[in-house]
Amino acid sequence: RRPQANRARERPFAAGGRGCAVGGGLQWPQPHCGPFRRLLAHPRLGPYLTELCGEGYRLDHQPLVIAQEQDSEGFHLHGGPVTNDGRMNPELQYRCFNGQLWTSLLAFAVQLSDHGPGDGGFCIVRGSHKVNLPVPDAVAHGTATEFWEEHLYRPVTRRGDVVIWSEATVHGATPWRGAHQRRIALYRFAPPTVGYGRGYTEVPDEVKQGMRPLERAVLEPPYATRLERPLVTA
Repeated sequence: RRPQANRARERPFAAGGRGCAVGGGLQWPQPHCGPFRRLLAHPRLGPYLTELCGEGYRLDHQPLVIAQEQDSEGFHLHGGPVTNDGRMNPELQYRCFNGQLWTSLLAFAVQLSDHGPGDGGFCIVRGSHKVNLPVPDAVAHGTATEFWEEHLYRPVTRRGDVVIWSEATVHGATPWRGAHQRRIALYRFAPPTVGYGRGYTEVPDEVKQGMRPLERAVLEPPYATRLERPLVTA
């Protein structure tokens, strides 16, 4: 267990408590690792990952379970296709070419508890994957209240829902106000030739040997599909 990184200290993202992020779900003993492994090549989720990252999508970060009790602090707005100094951010990009979607880093969060109106949690600036300007600090840290109230979207979800977004979209989390514990399983995926993190290096070989072939395929390092890469087909 470890506290969330990059915790926002500026209001309105600040709160009295802290959440925690727990990793290593793929390596947990059976049967506890099973649900985390199945999500790598889940038949309901694979088509979305293939559509947004391409055939041969790969796990880019180790999965995390994020848990927050009531009045836990949020996470300031981050991500986007432009760096703070106005340059293109090649690590976080989104494109649509002749109707084909592509994103360099895709996140999905499996909701393990309900997120109702006013509970807080995940928030996103819709359309920000297309911005050509850096995100102002006042927006990122929530002090631009007019922008916050008009453009910050907080989806209402139920346990078992999956929220999918491109990391090229500016996003964060507002403080958790729900009476129950907020809990999500967070994954990040990339196209077959793209690497942002190094989650594939953090799974021991003996663990991979106990996984299904399609699950192992998602743990391949970045390289082209033309080089006989194993694929999770939609």
